[in-house]
Amino acid sequence: MKTNVLSFIKKYTMVIALVVVFLLFAWLTGGRLLNAQNLSNLLLQNSYVLVLACGMLLCILTGGNVDLSIGATVCLVGAIGAQLMTSANMNAVLTIIICLAIGAVIGAWQGFWIGYIHIPPFICTLAGMFLFRGLGRIVLNSKTINVSSNKLFVNIFASYIQLPGIDSGNVKWSAFIVGVVVAVGLLVYTAINRANKVKAGYKVAPAAGTYARMVIIALLVLYYTWKLAHYKGIPVMLLWVLAVVFIYAYITSKTAFGRYFYAVGGNEKATKLSGIDTRRVYFMAYASMSFLAGLSGLLVAARVGSVNGDTGTSYEMDAIGSCFIGGASAYGGSGTIAGVMVGAILLGVINQGMSILGMDNNWQYVVKGAVLLVAVIFDVVSNRKTGKS
Repeated sequence: MKTNVLSFIKKYTMVIALVVVFLLFAWLTGGRLLNAQNLSNLLLQNSYVLVLACGMLLCILTGGNVDLSIGATVCLVGAIGAQLMTSANMNAVLTIIICLAIGAVIGAWQGFWIGYIHIPPFICTLAGMFLFRGLGRIVLNSKTINVSSNKLFVNIFASYIQLPGIDSGNVKWSAFIVGVVVAVGLLVYTAINRANKVKAGYKVAPAAGTYARMVIIALLVLYYTWKLAHYKGIPVMLLWVLAVVFIYAYITSKTAFGRYFYAVGGNEKATKLSGIDTRRVYFMAYASMSFLAGLSGLLVAARVGSVNGDTGTSYEMDAIGSCFIGGASAYGGSGTIAGVMVGAILLGVINQGMSILGMDNNWQYVVKGAVLLVAVIFDVVSNRKTGKS
């Protein structure tokens, strides 16, 4: 019994920490953290972290490597998008396509040097951090450019889904209806998936634990969408974030190529000897990272309504912190998208809670640094005990 409890705690350490931190700030703020607007803003203010962390996980999986240039890429892509829409009067949709393409080109550039020329990722992306930040400020001409006047661009990323008739009142019922559909879908998917595994003869977890976990998740979905329904409804930005999360979760857990990232981080020489092109793995990790940084640049520009030379500052640190706090190994080869999301939300709750309390912004850095250090120490100590390091 004691062994099972310890195993459960170790497996869900960060989830437990998230629950504890959330309840702590809910109590410290007198329940203000649970307000509909604050819960909605919790997603919007951390959307870029959730998106960037998905790409950063692939880089970390290859051996604990990181991309230091993503904050600068966010600035550069956002700057180009802002100039195209304001100075060149370009259509918002075409601007978005061009900006995403630029993000992909930046990723291909860095992926080439890292994957095929074997430039150390730290050095290559550090150079990119200075290079792209400087280019972004040159594009902006050291000014702040407002993009909030482009309604189409803002609506694509930062509007809310409101259906005529259903959402005409104070309560946006479409949000809660979506929550009910998602909750039921999760339970049905869990039941079907478990039944298929049992039929195929796979070993499965006890039914009670599996269904209890999914019921809790379903209830959280219902609660969150109920809160969204009492604010402005479902943010379009949530759909962008969920699309990225689901795509990367599928790639890393359900595809052979996704497993290559884990293999490279686990033992690169053995992976190469097994016939896998490790150069391509590195290339794709950094190409996808910069593509997501480009998307984040658009998300941030739409949410804030403007772009300046400091846009994206320290975003790379938030993404890296989310990955390590969420259970990604400092040595590579281990980590999940679900864990990364927990890490990102944990950082978001800390930021939101401290902001509501009116605490000095400097203390947010202190707390985030302490949480990150504890998470990495836990990973290193656990690996040492299991013989992985």
